[in-house]
Amino acid sequence: MPELPEVETTCRGIAPHIESHRISKVTIRNPKLRWPIPKEIKKILQGEQIHQIYRRAKYLLFKCDSGSLIIHLGMSGHLQIVDNNKGIGKHDHADFQFDNGLILRYTDPRRFGAILWTDDDINQHPLFKNLGPEPLSDKFNSDYLCKVAKGRRVTIKTFIMNGNNVVGVGNIYANEALFLAKIHPKTAAGKLDSKQYKKIVTAIKLVLDKAISAGGTTLKDFRKSDGKPGYFAQQLSVYGRENKPCSQCSTDIVQYKEAQRATYFCPQCQIL
Repeated sequence: MPELPEVETTCRGIAPHIESHRISKVTIRNPKLRWPIPKEIKKILQGEQIHQIYRRAKYLLFKCDSGSLIIHLGMSGHLQIVDNNKGIGKHDHADFQFDNGLILRYTDPRRFGAILWTDDDINQHPLFKNLGPEPLSDKFNSDYLCKVAKGRRVTIKTFIMNGNNVVGVGNIYANEALFLAKIHPKTAAGKLDSKQYKKIVTAIKLVLDKAISAGGTTLKDFRKSDGKPGYFAQQLSVYGRENKPCSQCSTDIVQYKEAQRATYFCPQCQIL
């Protein structure tokens, strides 16, 4: 699944091409995504100007004249800027054509993504109103995490992957951040102190910043908006490195399942 850095990379890749431009035509080839694409979306978006494209959690938001277009990439989706000459593939489910002749194309082989519309306050939308702070914002800090983690028995890995606590820290980056902070993923969230949470916050911001700078992680079906893969996978310290030596102490990396997600850690650097 594309995680926050992949979505941010996509956002930054497509924004320069279509921000300030108007949608001249919408083509929906297959409306059956995670939720059906609203039938009225073609009529609603006709002539709408895109004033801003930004990311909230793992959602892409397109601020228009009368509301917001919401796109989620799901498990295998991606967006590309193409021209009129680009051939249509089997999984190219939607095109948004603009007044500059460019097309924003949504491709999703597994169809777990979403294309939605709202004319209400985006912060009150059911998908967003209960979300935690953005991990790269000032609101996400050790004081905040200590407060929301107080008394919590859930593991720290599950805790930081919960979007109600902080958005966008997916499995890959949770593993990497906890390794960098030298915190065992099974540690109860409520047992950590402010110094440890400061390390976790710093690690999350650093790992995500590096991933965004590198263009996101190359995983399965993800492609950047220019069609090229990201490269952060080359820099992963623990994720996917079971039985390989730790870069810090040479101890073999261990893998186990938590909440059906692969979890990786170094038993020497991250002592429980």
